[in-house]
Amino acid sequence: MTPGSVRPITFSLGVASAATVVTLALGLGLARAMTRRRVRLAGLWETLILLPMVFPPTITGYLLLLLLGRRGPVGSALARVGLQVVFTPTAAVVAAVTVSLPLMYQSCKAALASVDRRLIDAARTLGLDEGRVFRRVTAPLAAPGILGGVALSFARALGEFGATLMIAGNIPGRTQTIPLALYSAVEGNRSAEANAYLAVTVGVSFSVIALVGLADRAAASVRGKGSEPTGRRR
Repeated sequence: MTPGSVRPITFSLGVASAATVVTLALGLGLARAMTRRRVRLAGLWETLILLPMVFPPTITGYLLLLLLGRRGPVGSALARVGLQVVFTPTAAVVAAVTVSLPLMYQSCKAALASVDRRLIDAARTLGLDEGRVFRRVTAPLAAPGILGGVALSFARALGEFGATLMIAGNIPGRTQTIPLALYSAVEGNRSAEANAYLAVTVGVSFSVIALVGLADRAAASVRGKGSEPTGRRR
């Protein structure tokens, strides 16, 4: 592969990694808020979080374009201070975060909800505040499920096409990701280049599936230990 054809691979891995970090913070924070207390209009907020999962990616990208474009409410405010998001690498990260957040949120919410409430209540009776209860009890027990969400979100961010094309464009060397580069290679009848992008994507996808499988088995092990009768534990 030429240096130019390697650029989409490194760019995509960087975008997916950055998006996964942001998505983990947002998804875990939202999931914790939804599982800890009663939130007003929780159904509405959850619907808004999950919408990108059912929207066609191009629709999601167009909505982001309306929001972040120069005439959009956020884009126009940024333009007044000399900032632009659309058709920049930042836009690719925004698109990746938007489409992968539902997967992260659902995984984190399920993981947090599966933690035995008795263990949390016991930690509170020992005088731990909510922050330490989360760090020392809830998060470690929910970690396998959260790791699964991280893997799925990374894979979704890496494979994003439609929303990225709408808001970031297909600019070689600047905003071109692996899916966009593969599309361009196929369109230009560059089979060897397209096959290389395919091989990278398949390799990363297999790795992600393996991580999700490990996370699921670890989560099942944690749940099994948690449900074991106290009298039989050693």
